Amino acid sequence: MHQFVKPGYRRAAGWLQCLSVMLVFLFLSISCKPVNSVNEYKYTTIEGDPLNTRIYRLDNGLTVYMSPNGNEPRIYTSIAVRAGSKNDPAETTGLAHYLEHMLFKGTDSIGSLDYEREKVELQKIIDLYEAYRSTDDPDKRADIYRQIDSVSNIAAQYTIPNEYDKLLNSIGARGTNAYTWVEQTVYINDIPANQLERWLTIEAERFRKPVMRLFHTELETVYEEKNMTLDSDSRKIWESLFKGLFRKHTYGTQTTIGEAEHLKNPSIRNVIDYYHTWYVPNNMAICLAGDFDPDETIRMIDKKFSVLEPKEVPEFVPPVEEPIEKPVEAHVYGPESEELVIGFRFKGAQSSDADYLALIDKILYNQTAGLIDLNLNQKQSVLEAASMAIPMKDYSTHILNAKPREGQTLDDVRSLLLEQIELVRNGEFPEWLLDAVINDLKIEELKTWESNRGRAEGYVDAFILGLDWHDVADRIERLSKITRDDIAAFARDHYVDNYVAVYKHHGKDKESPKIAKPPITPLTVNRNRSSLFAKRVLSIQPERIEPEFIDFDRDIRHHQVTDDISLYSVDNGENDLFSLYYVFDIGTNHSRKLDTALDYLTYLGTPKHNPAEFNQALYRIGASFSVFTADDHLYIKLSGLQEHFSDAVSLLEDLLVNAQPDHEALEKLKQGILKERADDKLSKRKILFQAMGSYAKYGPLSPFTNVMSNGELREVTPKELLGEVENLMRYKHRVLYYGPSEPQDLATELRGLDHMQSALLPTPQETVFEEIAPEENRVYVVDYDMTQAELLMLSRDGGYNPSEVPLITLFNDYYGGGMSSVVFQELREAKALAYSVFSVYRLPKDKDEHNYIFTYIGTQADKLPEALNGIGELMTTLPESPELFESAKKGIREKIRTERIRREKILFTREEARKLGIDHDIRRDIYNKVDDFSFADIEQFHHERFRDRQGIMMVLGSRRNLDMDTLKSYGKVEVLTLEEIFGY
Repeated sequence: MHQFVKPGYRRAAGWLQCLSVMLVFLFLSISCKPVNSVNEYKYTTIEGDPLNTRIYRLDNGLTVYMSPNGNEPRIYTSIAVRAGSKNDPAETTGLAHYLEHMLFKGTDSIGSLDYEREKVELQKIIDLYEAYRSTDDPDKRADIYRQIDSVSNIAAQYTIPNEYDKLLNSIGARGTNAYTWVEQTVYINDIPANQLERWLTIEAERFRKPVMRLFHTELETVYEEKNMTLDSDSRKIWESLFKGLFRKHTYGTQTTIGEAEHLKNPSIRNVIDYYHTWYVPNNMAICLAGDFDPDETIRMIDKKFSVLEPKEVPEFVPPVEEPIEKPVEAHVYGPESEELVIGFRFKGAQSSDADYLALIDKILYNQTAGLIDLNLNQKQSVLEAASMAIPMKDYSTHILNAKPREGQTLDDVRSLLLEQIELVRNGEFPEWLLDAVINDLKIEELKTWESNRGRAEGYVDAFILGLDWHDVADRIERLSKITRDDIAAFARDHYVDNYVAVYKHHGKDKESPKIAKPPITPLTVNRNRSSLFAKRVLSIQPERIEPEFIDFDRDIRHHQVTDDISLYSVDNGENDLFSLYYVFDIGTNHSRKLDTALDYLTYLGTPKHNPAEFNQALYRIGASFSVFTADDHLYIKLSGLQEHFSDAVSLLEDLLVNAQPDHEALEKLKQGILKERADDKLSKRKILFQAMGSYAKYGPLSPFTNVMSNGELREVTPKELLGEVENLMRYKHRVLYYGPSEPQDLATELRGLDHMQSALLPTPQETVFEEIAPEENRVYVVDYDMTQAELLMLSRDGGYNPSEVPLITLFNDYYGGGMSSVVFQELREAKALAYSVFSVYRLPKDKDEHNYIFTYIGTQADKLPEALNGIGELMTTLPESPELFESAKKGIREKIRTERIRREKILFTREEARKLGIDHDIRRDIYNKVDDFSFADIEQFHHERFRDRQGIMMVLGSRRNLDMDTLKSYGKVEVLTLEEIFGY
């Protein structure tokens, strides 16, 4: 599956995307004032705030941010703690991250069957770890660890693993998770609105007295996570960059996950001390956005969380970094493709530097018409150039990155990136671009505020970074006052030879300090038990919310644009933004040249505009377009402000109908594709999840390998590719629209477009790829230089049957689809055999495709035999847990009751149903039938579908570390080359 967008689209490298810290801001000129609510809880509000924000500070210092939003009966919740890796003691790094893991283990009430007995054993474990970390003798350490393992099994008798996750699943929570970074640890949930009291009860108890149970298996999970980072080139880039930027500050002197040596010598006492130091109410915030009554909610929060007692929080005094006088170079090595990353250091998020960074970042890279967009991406001078500003509390960074083209050095890339900075220093960018950037920021905010998640994350950022909400609200107005001359002057002062350049080379890294697996005796999992706390919480009966299902005829308006083109629309009553889609039932299975043709289109101009002018014209009116292509369908998307709809559609139509060939652009595109293909063979995720996954499903001939050969690519001409675009627009398609315009007016306007003036052709014949059904088990291995091993297991079953969907939904939730599932509990919680593992019965997206048993395991290579044995046992025998089974059923129903499909998702839900041959919202079937199933039903499903199945196992890892004899016991082993799985 490929996605093409305008050349300026933010296609930052994965490491940069993962580390993005989003700050969202209001754009109104408004005032802030304290108000007394009717119940005497004082709060701060902001006049004219579209979020209706209320900010409370309770007597114990707990901060509460609220944004009531009744669009759906759900609430997005974040509990933020101002404690991250920068607060870790230098001698025991990784504490903040490890404590995050432990906050899922419960308390003396959650997850415990008999805490009085359990705590005796837990104290023994705490003492043993202190002895372990103070002992150097390997034999003595091994003996102490055996004692830890033994006592841990005794303590586990009184433990209910994952009870917190089961509770949240039972009340219909989604996205239960947490994250730790440099100055924060944040715990998130998306809950049904009627479950607010239950959730508050659970969370108040969770933070009251977390218990460090199941420590040694969870520590092994963190070991796994650490070993994963050792395989990550992006981690090496990030750590090297921050080490160069921050010589004194803990941003650069230590890492979030911690040093390997510190993880090998853990201290439970230190983790407990960290909790008592930082997890106090005056250092925490609860951020809520969704459907709730704020007056009633603040009373409940105060009642539940008043048990937390405030205390003085240690002041973190950031060290003053010395100026960077000259460029600092660092070189890292790894198996993935080359890349150059440049970072500049600035003052923190509360300084005026943050405002300038926001504007300069967009002037350089705004996805359409920035300097990097036009000069590097549009001209194909490099591969995947990007820019990102990252505000942090004490310091901020501005990062630029790009990958080299074939024959280009990393020094060449560095020079090209710095040239764009020089243009800013000289003020060599148009005045209108600054106005367009402000407009772009406003549009981004409108999109962010549409979701409860976006609102809550905005509050988290403000709290963690110490930003007053009034200052946040005033940001756009401040930015609007900054001139081009101001920006140039700032850039001349702050962007000099004061940067760090990280050269990421393709090559073998020095040996990383891999953490070896310790001997762990599998724990007894009390999955059939519940604590008294859980029983009490679940006995609370909240007011019932009735589900709402989509009626495609009622919720989607249908008009004919022409005899061949239908318009399906959903009204946007929230803001003035629109999204328009041309949807074709044509994809790369119909033409191997199509994705290249659409990619080529994004580098072309028209008789009215050259390529740069076209991008600038789009950006000036706040519009953007992108193209998504798949095997059997594609869509062209145009979005922006409705007031500029006509201009935006005219620009897009001109490009689709009148694109002008450019031989030089095509030659650069060919070279770029060839380089990207070579880089793809170095990407672990690309190899495993796309190339290997496709090979397991189809064999050597598949939709994934159905591309032009390198030779064919070199020979293709502009005429051929533009012919593909011209032919595409002659085929029947449909139009999807989400926006404020009336559909009949929209249909009239679209009817006048050039490509709609003639009769359209029916969808052409596509190449059909047969899914293979192996007659014997096969094991395919791809050799890759990595510490861990990752594998996919696929077994083909029958075709899509809508009547089976309710049972399959329940089975997946129970068996292997989440953190409370039996697969996760057995392999991660009880046996510590994998950091990431799941196993589901996967349904297809097309009615003509097959269902699959799909299993993924990511683990250390030396654990692979045990992990395979563990998953094999679960595929043979389904463990029974009445508690977990009821939790799964309740969770499914609660999620459906409060899920509201809105906006564009209504249109795409219809598209998904159409491909599966159904004419209704399948959630109705799941809701109506899930309560009728017994455990015997999913046990029978497991027996019929999982036992004694032939399948294909795909293993990615270093052959020197893999136990090939073990793999042979699972089937005939064949080592595949990258050429075989990629097809070129």
